[in-house]
Amino acid sequence: MREALWILIGQRVISSNVFTSAAKALVLRNFGASVGSKVVIKPSVKIKFPWKLSIGDNSWIGEAVWIDNIAEVSIGKNVCISQGAYLGTGNHDWSASNFQLILGPISISDGCWICANVTICPNVTMRQGSIATTGSVVSGVCMDNSVYTGNPAYFIRHRKINDGA
Repeated sequence: MREALWILIGQRVISSNVFTSAAKALVLRNFGASVGSKVVIKPSVKIKFPWKLSIGDNSWIGEAVWIDNIAEVSIGKNVCISQGAYLGTGNHDWSASNFQLILGPISISDGCWICANVTICPNVTMRQGSIATTGSVVSGVCMDNSVYTGNPAYFIRHRKINDGA
């Protein structure tokens, strides 16, 4: 019943360009998500199962982001997930004749930036302040305050954070 209501009502609200981010956060909470304060959810966002999602304060979910969370997805505080990013917690075992489903959680720590059109694979951990550049495909662990690029994503440099403007 919960899944049917989510498909009929919740997904439509979340993907809408009519409802505010506050209204979208309220709907997500009502369907079991943990959503912090001042979260921005832009139009055309898709979320598979809100009851397997947590989003920290001041995070941003950009246009056309797809959170395909058949396993847990945890998004920390002050995270930016840019347009067209895909977070997928499921994959198939291509070595099995029946392509058995394999699940793995995704954990995005505080202060991370997932740039536009990035793919985040199952079992990814992005540690505090890490960045995946535009179009990257991330698998494994991204270290603290590090920048990753490419397919598959690889480390390119440490991130220097300036506290002043």
